[in-house]
Amino acid sequence: MDPRRIWCLGCCAFLLAGFIGFAGPVNNMNISSPAFAPGKSIPAQYAYKGQNISPELRFEYIPDNASSLVLIVDDPDAPAGLWTHWLVWNLSPGESIPAGKLPPGAMQGKNSFGNVRYDGPAPPFGTHRYFFHLYALNTRLSLPEGSDRAALEQAMNGHIVGEGETFGVYSASQ
Repeated sequence: MDPRRIWCLGCCAFLLAGFIGFAGPVNNMNISSPAFAPGKSIPAQYAYKGQNISPELRFEYIPDNASSLVLIVDDPDAPAGLWTHWLVWNLSPGESIPAGKLPPGAMQGKNSFGNVRYDGPAPPFGTHRYFFHLYALNTRLSLPEGSDRAALEQAMNGHIVGEGETFGVYSASQ
């Protein structure tokens, strides 16, 4: 093969690798809970009609350039459409969330119930999936406590450097 062609292909590969690296956040963070395995049943104590406390959440593989974390918990199976159960931002990258508590400095937003807190699974019928979305941001957000999901997502725009998620299920018959 012609050396000029090899050089040109090498340069193209280098440039393409650079563009891919800047394409967006990496989906490699890990979020888990000792309360339930991924895709498995969330215990009743974490449900709205149970004790309504948030499960312990652990985070791993946070990018080095993360300044804060955002957690969004939602139910895509709700009859009214996507239902937000919890919004949390300005979590420190090295922290986890203890069961039923919010780490110091973290802020909460208004969920679909209209509350500024965690409200657990509450399916009106059937079995629903509850997703725990974790985002690493390259900044801390100056969003006021009680902001809604739209405001949180707008504030996050352009600052996401990593993502991860897990989910559990909960049945109305539990």
